[in-house]
Amino acid sequence: MIKRILGKTGMEVSLLSLGTGGARQLGQSIGYSMYDQKRLVKAALDIGINIFDTATHYGDSESILGECLSGIPRDSFLLCTKWPARDEMNNTVDDPTKLIKSIEKSLKRLQTDYIDIMLFHGIMPHEYDLIVESLYPTMARLKSEGKIRSIGFSSRFSEDPAQKGIELGLSKHPDLWDVVMLKYGILNQSAAAKILPLARNHNIGVINMAAVRVKLPDPTLLEQLIAKWKSSGLIDTDSLPTNDPLGWLVEGNVKSVIEAGYKFAAEPTTVSTVLTGTASIEHLMANVECLEEPYLPQHHTDRLKTTLSQIIQYA
Repeated sequence: MIKRILGKTGMEVSLLSLGTGGARQLGQSIGYSMYDQKRLVKAALDIGINIFDTATHYGDSESILGECLSGIPRDSFLLCTKWPARDEMNNTVDDPTKLIKSIEKSLKRLQTDYIDIMLFHGIMPHEYDLIVESLYPTMARLKSEGKIRSIGFSSRFSEDPAQKGIELGLSKHPDLWDVVMLKYGILNQSAAAKILPLARNHNIGVINMAAVRVKLPDPTLLEQLIAKWKSSGLIDTDSLPTNDPLGWLVEGNVKSVIEAGYKFAAEPTTVSTVLTGTASIEHLMANVECLEEPYLPQHHTDRLKTTLSQIIQYA
């Protein structure tokens, strides 16, 4: 497993990381037992994955992950969890005691004394200043107390496809942030313009989320999306085939569009790790194998960037 450094944290992370959100939520959505979940986590550790991502609101993922990692030497893996600074009415929270209580609960559920990477989940541009002013000092204090090791935030991509919240934070307060979690992939390349260069310049670790999800692995949805972009004038009608529009990526050591998606997502060296949300050990192994060479042939990468890099839409 290739390892990269997570920016200024200095943590060495596996290029592929295992997420517990998305559609599978560590197998919760498909009826996995604790036995199944422990097998999945053990398989991840055995093949070299050392970073696990979760959140307070991914069902019981924190508790399940804590149980799956119980008894494993704590210095052999890294935990990332996230807290959305919003209440039940989706209003931004500015009460530090709620952050403290959430982190205490996360520590208990994860069965650990510290969280390696603690993220504010899905900061939007309009709430950024409030969160920094009201909540960041508490996060910094918890870091000084050793309850967390690094501080960051993630994007809410479905509502902020240009990820302006990430861009704002890295432009305005790069010294505050150790890590960001963002979305960068074949169908979502906007982060390459400003965000990835900012992260690189300020040595901020990048966790790449949801690079291969929903439309890219579904041939029908992918065809529909490309057809929509053509009809709306976002891409030229002859830029990609109508049927199987990304099938030309499958050649040589690239066995599927999914593999191409992971390779493209991992290609920028600023990206420290790429999340996969699979609950299948077979798929997990395939994803690890495809990232032994984390890049596509240059002419394929160039074509993807030339054709799709200008699109800023939720995909």
